[in-house]
Amino acid sequence: MIKHFFDEILTPNGWRQNQLLDIAENGEILAARDGAAHEADIVHHGFAVPGMANVHSHAFQRAMAGLAEMAGPSADSFWSWRQVMYRFLSAITPDQLEAIASQLYLEMLKSGFTSVGEFHYLHHDRDGAAYADPSEMSGRIIAAAKETGIGLTLLPVLYRYGGFGGEPPQEHQRRFIMEGENFLNLVERLQEACKSEPSCIVGVAPHSLRAVDPTLLRDLIAQVPADMPCHIHIAEQQKEVADCVEWSGLRPVDWLFENVAVDERWCLVHATHIKESGRKSIAQSGAVVGLCPITEANLGDGVFPASVFLKDGGRIALGSDSNIYISLAEEVRMLEYGQRLTHESRNVLGNETNSTGMQIYSKAFLGGHQALGRPGEPGLQVGSRANFVVLDKNHPALIGKSARKILDSWLFAGDNTVVKDVAVDGKLVIRDRHHLEEEAITHRFRRVMKELAAGY
Repeated sequence: MIKHFFDEILTPNGWRQNQLLDIAENGEILAARDGAAHEADIVHHGFAVPGMANVHSHAFQRAMAGLAEMAGPSADSFWSWRQVMYRFLSAITPDQLEAIASQLYLEMLKSGFTSVGEFHYLHHDRDGAAYADPSEMSGRIIAAAKETGIGLTLLPVLYRYGGFGGEPPQEHQRRFIMEGENFLNLVERLQEACKSEPSCIVGVAPHSLRAVDPTLLRDLIAQVPADMPCHIHIAEQQKEVADCVEWSGLRPVDWLFENVAVDERWCLVHATHIKESGRKSIAQSGAVVGLCPITEANLGDGVFPASVFLKDGGRIALGSDSNIYISLAEEVRMLEYGQRLTHESRNVLGNETNSTGMQIYSKAFLGGHQALGRPGEPGLQVGSRANFVVLDKNHPALIGKSARKILDSWLFAGDNTVVKDVAVDGKLVIRDRHHLEEEAITHRFRRVMKELAAGY
C-alpha cells in the first residue's frame, strides 16, 4: 500500500482539501481521509481529478497527422481524406505500429486520458496476407499500452465488405478484411493475451453497417459474451446516411435498432447525422455515443446534437479518433464550442447546478468508462480505481483560482501543460510531466516518422 497526499481532490461529493489516499498494490483506493503531506509516501501539490477515458482511437493515424491538409480540385471531405489514409497505412510494419502507438499513448496520458479504446483494424501484412500470428498487429497495440501504462480496451474490428449490400472490398482495404470465423478466433487469442495484463480488456467492433452485412453482424453479436463492449462507426457522414437509405430504406441508426438489440454495452461512434427517432432510440437504450470533436471538425463531418441528446437522457463519451491532435481539454472545448456556434449561445452543455466544464467532464467520464467496460463514479473515493490526473496549481491557467473553477480553467483556458502527474491503477506513469520511458519512446517514434513521412 502507498499513501498519496493531495492539496485537493475531486470526490463524488465535490472538492476536499488536504487529502490522503491509501492505494493498494492492485490500484484500488482503500481509504480517503484528511491528512498532511508528512504522512504520505508521495506528495502531489495540485488538484487531483479522475482520469478520463478515450473511447475511440486509430493509433496508426497519429503518424499521418498533418499530411492530409491540402485541398484537391474538387470539394474535400472524409472520403478524399480516406484515400490519403489508405495510401499511408499500406506501408506500416508491426514495429512501426508499436512505436507509433507508444508515442500516441504517452501523449494521451500527458493530456489527462488514463484509458483508451483502440478501434483496431490494421490486421494483415502489407500484401493483405495474414501474419503467421494473426494477432501480430493487435499484440503490438497491447505492447504499447503495457509500455506506457495506459489502460487498454482493445476493440478488434470486423471489416468484411467495401460498402452497403455486400459490395466487394477495394484493393487498398486488403489489410483490414476478415471472415467471421477468423475474426472470432482473433478475439479468442486476444482474450488469452490480456489475461496476464490487468489493465487490458477485449471488446469487439463491427466497423460500420457498410463493412458488415446483417447476417455477419447478428452472428457476431450472438457469439461474443453479452457484457463484452461493442463499438461501431455510424452515421458519421451524409453520404453514408444516403447510401444506407438507398440500400435499406432506413437511416443507419434506425436500421441498427430495428435489427440488433442495442443496449448499454454499445458505443455508437459519431452518430453525427441522426434524426429525432434515432436520437431517442439511443438515449432509451442506455448506449453511449462516442464523440470525437477534433476529428469531426478536421474531417468536416458535422456537429452532433449534443444539447438535445443530453436532455433526452443520452450518454456521451470522448475520443480522439484520427489523433490529429491529442488534448483532452481541446476535445471538451471543441464539443462545447461546436454547440455554441450551432445554437448561437454560451454554456450550452452546462446547467444551473454544474459549470460547463464540470458537466461535460462528468458526463464524458461516466459514458466513457461504461463504453470501455470500466464503469465507475466521476470522483476519487474508496473502492474506485486510483486513476487520477493532478493539475498544477502553479500553472498560469490555474493560479489564484478556487477549486470550483479549476476544471473550467483547465478545459477552457489551459492545455496539456496543466497536467502534472498521472496515475493508472495506482501506478504513477507521469511524474512532473515526464514518463520514465519517454526518451526511448520518442526516439523510436522519431525514427519511424523519418521512414514513413519521406514521401510526403
